Amino acid sequence: MEDRSHKVLLALVMLFLFAVIVLQYVCPGTECQLLRLRALSPAAAADPYRAEDETGGTAFGRHLVRNIQLEQPCECRAGQKKCTCHRPGKRETWLFSRFSTGWSCGLHADWTELTNCVPSVVDSKKEVRLRPSRWRAGSPVPAQGYDRRGALPWRPGSKLMLMVRGVTAQYCEWNFYYITILRDPVSRYLSEWRHVQRGATWKASLHVCDGRSPTTEELPSCYTGDDWSGCSLQEFMDCPYNLANNRQVRMLSDLSLVGCYNLSVMPEEQRNKVLLDSAKENLKRMAFFGLTEFQRKTQYLFEKTFNMNFISPFTQYNSTRASSVEIDKQTQQRIEALNFLDMELYDYAKDLFLQRYQYMRQKEHQEARRKRQEQRKILRAKQAHLREQGENSS
Repeated sequence: MEDRSHKVLLALVMLFLFAVIVLQYVCPGTECQLLRLRALSPAAAADPYRAEDETGGTAFGRHLVRNIQLEQPCECRAGQKKCTCHRPGKRETWLFSRFSTGWSCGLHADWTELTNCVPSVVDSKKEVRLRPSRWRAGSPVPAQGYDRRGALPWRPGSKLMLMVRGVTAQYCEWNFYYITILRDPVSRYLSEWRHVQRGATWKASLHVCDGRSPTTEELPSCYTGDDWSGCSLQEFMDCPYNLANNRQVRMLSDLSLVGCYNLSVMPEEQRNKVLLDSAKENLKRMAFFGLTEFQRKTQYLFEKTFNMNFISPFTQYNSTRASSVEIDKQTQQRIEALNFLDMELYDYAKDLFLQRYQYMRQKEHQEARRKRQEQRKILRAKQAHLREQGENSS
């Protein structure tokens, strides 16, 4: 009886291996990599760095390695967390991302870390030869790249290198420019709480600013154990050092302007104003940014900005795990108060995003109208030529 059980178990194992081999043979391309990863590794879903709702930067980062039309698509191999994204016929990496180069500048590096880290990391890889920078990191492209509202900070034809964290940056001819995905602050906050509640931590984050990481006095921990798993929403909100508070402003601002994580450098009110103004300015200078609540518009704006197309349309998720969290009005108001800088930044971002979207739509309509006028002009010229030939022959 025991020998028979062993034979049945062996047969099941062989059948599983055969199915994996068939899947590899039938579906070798990048579009099936996710299926293979799930088949090979049931623990893949337990990635501690994987965003809970995948409607923000994580989903966008996956789109860039799996869902974009390229002459040479990113090569994503089963069992590997990172994909290889090279330019056609070269060993140059065009994508700087957790999905291509990993956390080369630290786990979930912010704007301050990236702008100081990325150029040296890329240069050290010797994959691209950077020309001397004509503008400092984060500065705008030449004036002809902008309209009066700050839209279109991108010159068509420039070399492209995207950098993604949940944030992204592009490598132009002279410099790096950053793009990001923002989310409604309340939903984002609840999503992070759910993520932390399940045991996720950011212990590996460096938070490097002005050449060093913050001390434990400057950035105390909200918990004493290995993680903060099982924490209630009340406990999450009560921690005064919680980096979830106003995370989007902190991630997008130049922390050097306020003394990094040293809160004694300036009064709190002044610090908040400097951070918010910096985040707004950096957002305005970015070549592109998207909003999770406008997935299709985000896709459209990216495609028109960089002249690159995605294979399949983005999906608008109206229901996520964070949205399933039921909170009363008082709790929502407290979350909004804890994230008051993010709330103001998001209002600013939404207005600017829709301006850029309308600008692109108008530009597209103008271009289509110009082409129709050119076609009518050519048609009239042909008709006139035919009439003239008819008159001459008669």
